[in-house]
Amino acid sequence: MQEQYEAAALEAAAQDYWTRTRAFEVKEDPARPKYFCLSMLPYPSGALHMGHVRNYTIGDVISRYQRMLGRNVLQPMGWDAFGLPAENAAIRNNTAPAKWTYANIEHMREQLRALGYAIDWSREFATCRPDYYVHEQRMFVRLFRKGLVYRKNSVVNWDPVDQTVLANEQVIDGRGWRSGALVEKREIPQWFLKITDYAQELLDDLDRLEGWPESVKTMQRNWIGRSEGLEITFNVRDAEGNDLDPVTVFTTRPDTLMGVTFISIAAEHPLAQRARQDKPMLGDFIEELRKGGVSEAELETQEKRGMDTGLRAIHPVTGEELPVFVANFVLMNYGTGAVMAVPGHDQRDWEFAQAYSLPVRMVIVDGGVRDAIREIGHDLASGVGADPMRQALSAGSTIDAHTLDAAVHTVERFELSIAEQGAYTERGWLVNSGEFDGLDFQQAFDAIAARLEAEGVGRRRVNYRLRDWGVSRQRYWGCPIPMIHCARCGDVPVPEDQLPVRLPEDVAFSGVTSPIKADPEWRKTTCPHCGGAAERETDTFDTFMESSWYYARYTSPGADDIVDERANYWLPVDQYIGGIEHAILHLLYFRFYHKLLRDCGFVGSDEPAVNLLCQGMVVAETFFRDMANGGKEWINPADVDIQRDERGRVTGATLRSDGAPVSIGATEKMSKSKNNGVDPQAMVARYGADTVRLFSMFAAPPDQGLEWNEAGVEGMARFLRRLWSQVRRHVAAGPAPALDVAALTPAQRDLRRKLHETIVKVGDDFGRRLAFNTAIAAVMELMNALAKADDGSEQGRALAQEAWETITLLLNPIAPHVCHGLWQALGHGETLVDDQPFPKADPGALQRAAVTLAVQVNGKLRATMDVAVDADRDGVQAQALALPEVIRFLDGQAPKKVIVVPGKIVNIVV
Repeated sequence: MQEQYEAAALEAAAQDYWTRTRAFEVKEDPARPKYFCLSMLPYPSGALHMGHVRNYTIGDVISRYQRMLGRNVLQPMGWDAFGLPAENAAIRNNTAPAKWTYANIEHMREQLRALGYAIDWSREFATCRPDYYVHEQRMFVRLFRKGLVYRKNSVVNWDPVDQTVLANEQVIDGRGWRSGALVEKREIPQWFLKITDYAQELLDDLDRLEGWPESVKTMQRNWIGRSEGLEITFNVRDAEGNDLDPVTVFTTRPDTLMGVTFISIAAEHPLAQRARQDKPMLGDFIEELRKGGVSEAELETQEKRGMDTGLRAIHPVTGEELPVFVANFVLMNYGTGAVMAVPGHDQRDWEFAQAYSLPVRMVIVDGGVRDAIREIGHDLASGVGADPMRQALSAGSTIDAHTLDAAVHTVERFELSIAEQGAYTERGWLVNSGEFDGLDFQQAFDAIAARLEAEGVGRRRVNYRLRDWGVSRQRYWGCPIPMIHCARCGDVPVPEDQLPVRLPEDVAFSGVTSPIKADPEWRKTTCPHCGGAAERETDTFDTFMESSWYYARYTSPGADDIVDERANYWLPVDQYIGGIEHAILHLLYFRFYHKLLRDCGFVGSDEPAVNLLCQGMVVAETFFRDMANGGKEWINPADVDIQRDERGRVTGATLRSDGAPVSIGATEKMSKSKNNGVDPQAMVARYGADTVRLFSMFAAPPDQGLEWNEAGVEGMARFLRRLWSQVRRHVAAGPAPALDVAALTPAQRDLRRKLHETIVKVGDDFGRRLAFNTAIAAVMELMNALAKADDGSEQGRALAQEAWETITLLLNPIAPHVCHGLWQALGHGETLVDDQPFPKADPGALQRAAVTLAVQVNGKLRATMDVAVDADRDGVQAQALALPEVIRFLDGQAPKKVIVVPGKIVNIVV
C-alpha cells in the first residue's frame, strides 16, 4: 500500500480495472431483480459543467448502492445530439454541426470516464446517428397511419434571426432565448402529435406516480389544465344585417353569460379575415399583431389592444347585439380563437373594456351583498344595484333607514370596486341575469347548460389547456421528418423499407437557410403512391422527440426495431434523475411517448419511470467590476482571492492578476453569462475525481441547491487523505486476528455498536432517504470514534479490520476509486468492491447493555445516569435517588412522587 494518497494513480488503476473487466456491462438476468438507474442524457456542448457532475454522481451513487444490494443494475449513457446550439456553434467556428458535435462527444465521454461513473458504455448512442433516428422515423410513420399525426397551419413564435419556431418557454420578454431577436407571429404548416388524445390518461396517471415530487405533478396537472365548461354558439351579422358563420366560444364560467358585453377574436380568426376586406385600418392592425410572441405569459402582461370589426354577435339568451373586436390577447391556437368577454368578472376583459369604453355589467355578487339584500327582505331576482334597491323600497317600506342605508352602502361598495378597481372573479350568486337570478355557480351552470343545449346553441364540454405537440422545426440539424408532399396524393409517409431518411452531414452551413431546404436534389423524390414527382419534407423534428424515447432504446441495443423483448425486463426506469426545469416539457413528452410505445405493443407498462429525483442547481459566488459604459465585467471565481475574517466570513476579494479589489455579487446558478462556472476537469486534475464526487454529495441534500465552495472541496481532499493514512497505519501493523464478539470489552462493544448503527444509518440514507450528505457525515463520525479508541489489542485490531472494511464498502458508491484501492490493501486482492454485498447490521451488535436516562427534580434537569436496559422500575428509582445531585436538591425531604419513563427519563417531584 503506497504511503500517500495519490488520487491520480489510484483513479487510473481503478478505471483501468473496470475497463479491462467490463465491470459495468450488464445483460438481462431473470434470476436477479433488475434496477434501471437513469440520469437525463447530456447535450454534447463541448465540456461538462458542475451541474452534470452533480446529476451523474447522484445516479452513480444510487447505481453502485443498488448493485451492492444484489440487483442487476443498468446505468447507461447517450448524447442528446441534435439541436440549435450545434448550428450556432457551427456558424461561430465555421464548421459543420456534425463535425462539431462528434468532437464534443469524444471529449465529454473522456470527462465522464475520468469521474469514474459505473456506466455500461456498450449501450452508448448519439441521437444524431441514423441508426438511432431511423426508429424515430419508423415510429412516426406508424403513428401517422394510426391517425395520431396530422399537419395543419399553425400560428407560431418565429425567430427571424435563427429562422425557426420557438416554444413559448423559449420566448423571453418577447425575444428569442438564444438570438435575442424580437419574435414574430407566423402561420406556417406544422406537424403535430395528438398528445391531447392522451390528456385525461396523462392527468389520471399522475396519481399513480407516488415516487415523483409533488411539485412536478402539480406543474403537469396545471399544464394539462382540465376544465369543465360550455361551448356556446353566438350567431354573427355584418353591418348590413347579413348572417355570417357563427362564432363558438368555450367558457368555464357560463354563470357569467348575462354579463357578456362584447366578443374578442384572434387576428387569425376567419371572421377577422373577412372583416378586414372592407376595413384597411383593421387589416393594418391585424398585420401589426403578427409581431410579438404567442406565449401566455406575454399575453397576460402586454397592453390590451383591439379594434372593432364592425360585426355583431347575437347574445344566445337576450338577443342583444354585441360588438366583435379583434384583440391582441386572443390566439387561434388556444380554444376556439374567440372569447366571450365579461368585463365585470374577468380582469383581462375589464382592462380591455376600460381602454375602449365598453360596458361593464355586474352579474355575480359575493356573500356580503347577498346577505345585505336578504337582511332588508329583498331578493336577488328584483334587480340588484344601489339605485334599484332604493327605488324598490322607497314607497311604503317598513325597513328602518339605518338598515336600508347599510345594505345599500354594501352594494354600492361592491359596484364601485368593480367599476374602479377591477373585475370580481370569484364564484358567487347571480344577479341582473333574468331567469337565472339567485342561483349559485353550479345551479346556474346546470340551468344555462340545459337551456342552451335544448336550443342547440350550447353543449357541455371537457377542455384541456394542453395543446397538441407541434414537432416541426425549420432548422437543419435535426432528424428529418419522414413525409413526402405529392401534388396529387397529398402528404404521404416514406415507406418503412426506405428509412432512414438521412440528414446529410457534410454540408456548408451559413445559418441563414437550412442546407436541406436549399438543396433541390435532396428534396426531390417520387411519390410512393402514384410514382409521380414529389418533394421530401424539409422540416426536422423538435429535439424533444429524440429525448422522449431514448430511455427505451438503452434497453435494446442493436434491436432491429425501436425496442425488442428486452425492454420489458428493464422498464420502467426505477430511478430517473434530472432538473425540475424539465417538468412540463421533457417529462410530459416522456410520459406521452411511453404510452405510445405501449399502445404500439412495444412495452407493457403505463409509465416510463417509477421514481423521479429533481436535483438542485449548483450555484457559486459572482465577482465583477463596473465598466465605464455602465455594464459589468464578470470575473471567474478561479481568478479571485477572497479575504475572510477570523470567523471565515468574506470581507473582500481581489483579482489575482493585479491585486486590485473586485465587487462581490450574488450567489447564482453557474452560467457563462455570469462567468461563475467551475471547470470540473480542472477540479479533477487538482483534487481527484473522488474529492469532487464527495463534495458534490456532501455539500447539500441532492434535491436542494449546492453552493460551490473550494474550501469545502479542500476539506473533502483532507478527509480522503486521512482515510488513506488511517487504513495504511492499520494495514502496516500486519494481519488482524479473527473477531471474537464474546471477547470484546465494554468499550469495544460500544465501538462496534457505533459501527453497526452507522451501517443502518447509511443504508437508510442511500436507499430510502437519498440523503447522501448525512451518510457521509455518519461515516466521518465513525472514523472519529475509531481514531479516538486507538485500540492496539488483538480484539481491538480485529474490530478495526471490520470497521475499515465496512467504511470502505459504505463509501464505495460515492468514492469508488479510493475504495477500490483500500479494498485491495485490506487483503481482498484484485476484486471488485461493487460486487461485495452492502454491509448488514448485526442485530446483536445493536443491542445496548445500558441506557442513559435524564434525571429531573421538579421538571428541571439535574443529572444523567446509565442504567441496565433490563433494570426494573424500583432499581431505577433507587439509583436516581442516590445521585449526589438529587440528594442535594431534596435537602432531606422525601419525594412526593417519582415518575419513571422507561428508557428516557426519571422525574422526581418534591
